[in-house]
Amino acid sequence: MSNAKESRLFAEFPPVSREEWEAVIQKDLKGADYQKKLVWKTHEGIDVRPYYRKEDVSGLEFLHSAPGEFPYVRGKFHKGQNWLNRQDIFVDSVKKAAGKAKEAVEKGAGSVAFILPGNKKFTAQDIEALTENLCLDTTEVNFITGENAAEVLEHFLSHANGRADKSLVKASVDFDPIGSLTISGNFYESQKDSFATAKNLIENVSAWPNVKVLAVNGQYFQNAGSSLVQELGFSLAIGNEYIQELTNRGIPAGQVSGALKFSFATGTNYFMEIAKIRAARLLWAKLVEAWGGSREEACMNIHTTTARFNKSVYDPFTNLLRTTTESMSAILGGADSVTTEPFDIIFREESSELAERIARNTQIVLREEACLGKIKDPSAGSYYIESLTASIAGEAWKLFLQVQEKGGYVEAFKQVFVQEQVAATAKVRMNQIAARGETILGLNQFPNLLEKVTGSVDPNVLDKKQNISSRPLAAPLQLVRGSEELEKMRLRTERHSKTPQVFLLTYGNITMRRARAGFASNFFGCAGFSVTDNIGFAGVEEGMKAAAEAEADIVVLCSSDEEYPEGAAMAAGKIKQGQLLVVAGYPKETVDQLRQAGVKHFIHMRSNLLETLGAIQNELGMKLSMND
Repeated sequence: MSNAKESRLFAEFPPVSREEWEAVIQKDLKGADYQKKLVWKTHEGIDVRPYYRKEDVSGLEFLHSAPGEFPYVRGKFHKGQNWLNRQDIFVDSVKKAAGKAKEAVEKGAGSVAFILPGNKKFTAQDIEALTENLCLDTTEVNFITGENAAEVLEHFLSHANGRADKSLVKASVDFDPIGSLTISGNFYESQKDSFATAKNLIENVSAWPNVKVLAVNGQYFQNAGSSLVQELGFSLAIGNEYIQELTNRGIPAGQVSGALKFSFATGTNYFMEIAKIRAARLLWAKLVEAWGGSREEACMNIHTTTARFNKSVYDPFTNLLRTTTESMSAILGGADSVTTEPFDIIFREESSELAERIARNTQIVLREEACLGKIKDPSAGSYYIESLTASIAGEAWKLFLQVQEKGGYVEAFKQVFVQEQVAATAKVRMNQIAARGETILGLNQFPNLLEKVTGSVDPNVLDKKQNISSRPLAAPLQLVRGSEELEKMRLRTERHSKTPQVFLLTYGNITMRRARAGFASNFFGCAGFSVTDNIGFAGVEEGMKAAAEAEADIVVLCSSDEEYPEGAAMAAGKIKQGQLLVVAGYPKETVDQLRQAGVKHFIHMRSNLLETLGAIQNELGMKLSMND
């Protein structure tokens, strides 16, 4: 739009300065702290302001590049978002996996990934059987095989040679010895041999321009509870280490970049995830350019998988909501391929056909009905997302430089720097989940009080063991889910011989009693307790009589702070042996008085679910496990 047209269009709307906006905001805040009320601080240490303006993005160099142009912030696609819908398939039976891959492609997948378990050897005939029904000119084929990558790649190339155009074949193996160090504590082979194998892999695909043989598995960090900045910063450091090691062995930096596939996880922090992918392309392009690679070679290949850290066993259909927004973030950020994991993948050895179909169709709907494939970089020009992109890139680069100061990623990992950084963030996130500062819908907020998983879910999924090397060079990252401890707490209730009965004794101030009853019902529901709500009692004595008739294990007083001292004293005089008296709220002025009256627990907005409900389970004599 020309300046003349713009001036005519907006002539009726005089410009408003930032100072004018701020003056109005300060007035509306009525003295409240601006930073606390309106500025959100992320796990990444980034301050997110309540609004953004054109001047917030002035001076950002990458704004002047188009889609498909260096430094690829706006993606690599010149026409729309032409990403690949990938379905990952666990190979237990070669015949079954081959059939599933064929069906996936027929029903909309543009890419398949065969997950080959490391305890089985796959022959050339196996690899041929897996791919015989796939058109290698049009379907991307990936093998998740780790240390067996060289052997699998040899079988695949032998099969593909002469059957498909080498320039059209898109494929990958995920050889990632540094990733092995990260989650198992050691390389596949010795450190020296691992990089020698990486060199051979790159040389073996010199005639196959679209076959990736090295992986950077950034999703490990997010699935260990890291921040997005840590996921990106450490992933860049791993990529840089591969370039450094392989250029020392005679492979040009650009060729190394062309052989790499970066895999990230996308969580539900929608706009931050979009910005993370854009920032990843920016930083990698600059890094490869600094190593002497061409601008064409500096384009990062990105695969994303929906994160597992935030998925839940309870109320599992909420996982569908999460994977949908996560897939959208990846697509809008410009990922080359996206795996939408089935909603039941975390609690089944093999996902159901329904779950796999929904996962695949999620991206089909986003492409065909939401039309996400028709727009080039829809985030461009958003002051908010452009600012986030710059902020994430800046913070990730700082972390990258910290790693380099320690001698690179491998040395930083051996010094436990990486583990400590991720563990610190994971601890904060876990505490926030337990305190409901970070929501996992259906688990720590608005649980389904009637849901049971015993008999339908193998409890062992809550204690999946990580494969750790018998000769670790350093302690590996611990892959976790944010909901694990809460799920164990709720399963503890299910395994108990009798579900604890919670009786909400509502009385007094009608507004406060209803608000606190709703809070208490939600709170105790997170542990799977049975909750009896009530419209309201004329007084505490009447309520305690009803609680006795209901054979309640826990009586929760729900009223106003002012009415609690008298009500608690009366309730304590009527409480039965074995019953627990709880107050919904935390009236600071009278807490000691209420404790003396017999109140054992207070539940409120700052309560830690695990600590408070775990203590109540202990007092009720509930077993920690089936073996207790």
